[in-house]
Amino acid sequence: MALNGIVGNALSGLQAAQLGMRTASNNVANVNTPGYARTEINQTARNAAGQGMGVEIVGVQRVTDRYLQAASLRATSDMSASEAIAATLDRLQVQFGAPDDEGALFGRLNQAFSSLGSAATDASERVARLSAASDLQSFFDELGRLSSEVRTMRDEADQRIASGVQRANEILAELQELNSEAQSLSASESDTSGTTNRQSELLDELSTYLDVRADYQGDGRLFVRTGNGTTLLDNSRLELSYTPAGTGAYGLDFGSITAVVSASGASIDMGPAILSGQIRGLMDLRDVELPAIAAGLAEFGAGVADGLNAAHNNSSSYPAPNTLDGRQTGLVSSDILTGSGTARVAILTADGTLVRSVQVDVGAGGFDVDGVGAPQVFDLVTQLNIAFAGDATASFVDGRLSISATNPAHGVATIQDDTAPSSIGGRGFAHFFGLNDIVDAARPSFFETGLEPGSFHQLAAGGALTFKVMTPDGRRALDVAVPVAGATFADQIAALNNATTGIGQYGSFAIDGNGQLNFTAAAGYERYTVELASDSTLRTGSNQSFSQLFGLGDAARMNRAEALQVRTEVRADSGRLSFARLDVTAASVAGDRVLFEGDNRGGQDLSAALTTKREFEAAGDLAGGLAGLEEFGARLAGDVGARSARAERAELAAQSVKAAADQKRSDVEGVNLDEELARMTLYQQAYNASARLLQASREMTDILLNIV
Repeated sequence: MALNGIVGNALSGLQAAQLGMRTASNNVANVNTPGYARTEINQTARNAAGQGMGVEIVGVQRVTDRYLQAASLRATSDMSASEAIAATLDRLQVQFGAPDDEGALFGRLNQAFSSLGSAATDASERVARLSAASDLQSFFDELGRLSSEVRTMRDEADQRIASGVQRANEILAELQELNSEAQSLSASESDTSGTTNRQSELLDELSTYLDVRADYQGDGRLFVRTGNGTTLLDNSRLELSYTPAGTGAYGLDFGSITAVVSASGASIDMGPAILSGQIRGLMDLRDVELPAIAAGLAEFGAGVADGLNAAHNNSSSYPAPNTLDGRQTGLVSSDILTGSGTARVAILTADGTLVRSVQVDVGAGGFDVDGVGAPQVFDLVTQLNIAFAGDATASFVDGRLSISATNPAHGVATIQDDTAPSSIGGRGFAHFFGLNDIVDAARPSFFETGLEPGSFHQLAAGGALTFKVMTPDGRRALDVAVPVAGATFADQIAALNNATTGIGQYGSFAIDGNGQLNFTAAAGYERYTVELASDSTLRTGSNQSFSQLFGLGDAARMNRAEALQVRTEVRADSGRLSFARLDVTAASVAGDRVLFEGDNRGGQDLSAALTTKREFEAAGDLAGGLAGLEEFGARLAGDVGARSARAERAELAAQSVKAAADQKRSDVEGVNLDEELARMTLYQQAYNASARLLQASREMTDILLNIV
């Protein structure tokens, strides 16, 4: 071999060993760098005419496994989604507290009923009454606070979704720039490992927000798509867009995450394409988990209020109050109610002597007052005033029925008939109108309206009910606004059920025998979700909307938890607590003593409301049916705890899967210091061998020159 061949071989060896040592040292320097994959040099032997010509470096290669990387990305997305849900639900569960925690929601409820029971044992003890009213208000304060906290958490999740979308855009933009850089380096046969490492680091971060898949191109570019195949980055880039609502209000129609294709300008809904990652976890938290808890909380609070009001309306304070002011029913004076049974309204002197008794019967077509028909609410008021004969007056204003004794020293009380108690929508006459409620609300807290479909809806023209229909995979199948139609509720429901201009293709609404509006999904659309997006209707005469009257949509139902409070007059005057009960029958006449001081039968009924079975509606994941307040509260506590526990287990499982996937990936891509030290030693020896070869060629050259 010629001397220049020896020198060429030695120089190529020196260069290869030098690059190998540089590569190994670079691996060591980046041993803790996220997203870094170790690199190795690719070398091959050079030869010419069958003779060895040294070594050739054909490139520096990152050591990766695309399948392990994909598994790691999926595991990261799943863990991020579960972490987002688990952290928030854990915070919320702590605020609900344990059932035996006196300061928590359920502890406050137990304390309130314990105080009611203590006060009922001595109906004349004012201090015990004040304590009972105060403890009951404390429960409703905590109920409202928890509902408000759920709304705050929804808003927080919504804001974090917006932040995640913004960061995802920044990552995709940088990846697009890196693609151009990698393509240029690849075209010039330069080392692309630095660019590729940065791509991998950004891809790992992107997987925490979205479930992503990587498609590596031969020219060094990285294409990115979601788990369901929606392309985020290829020759062009999707620009994600989301505007947070700025509130976590119930019933709010949160906007969609959209994307604009930079090349064409076309817009697509990205919600169904996001299957995992922090953004999906936050969306599920905002739209599924928290609303379900809010629904259960509102139904529980409304049940407590309704159970107490049922007992309080069938009782009376001593002396009886001069005025009974009803609740906001959402009704108007032209409404026709349907029901059954009998109730009595009594006007009393201060010592409980009967002045006048009026019998109210409820039937299929409205009321009878002392045997005189009164179909509409307006007729009821008219006939009550006639029957009172000047001893009292009745009025119905802004959805509230009120009865006042004319003599300031007289009082008003009501009682159900023992053998055939009145029932309107499943509630007694006084209970339905809330004449003697202990718990008040600014809007209807139950939705068995007692209305007939033929009642005039009195909805102002120009209003509309807007619905959205969602497919099982989260896509919008329909957005439709149904305007106020016709004159009766039957007309309005027909408009809602129209298959072309309403939601009739997906199901139908109907009013049942209790006046409650129910929705039944159409065959084949059972898994679709029909949601009320907004309601601009208004009933003239009650200032309530269609949805508030019938409990249609999340806003009407979930906001109940924050609208309940012990009546101001009861908190101000403990004597207004109704612990006595009227002894009025059809045979009672003026002059009879029908109300007695010290009577505690009403107080016992109030105390017993904790365990008395009542009808609850399904709320969130809580099944409806008969249950006591204590039992339903235990279900709610169990549901909140179970949700948090499930989320925690899912998080731990996802963390375990991610740790295993990352370890497998690290075994291939990660830097092993012992291996790198061995490589550096090998390259150092190769460098020394090449240097010795150069030294030998120099010595041979010197010898030849000396011979000449």
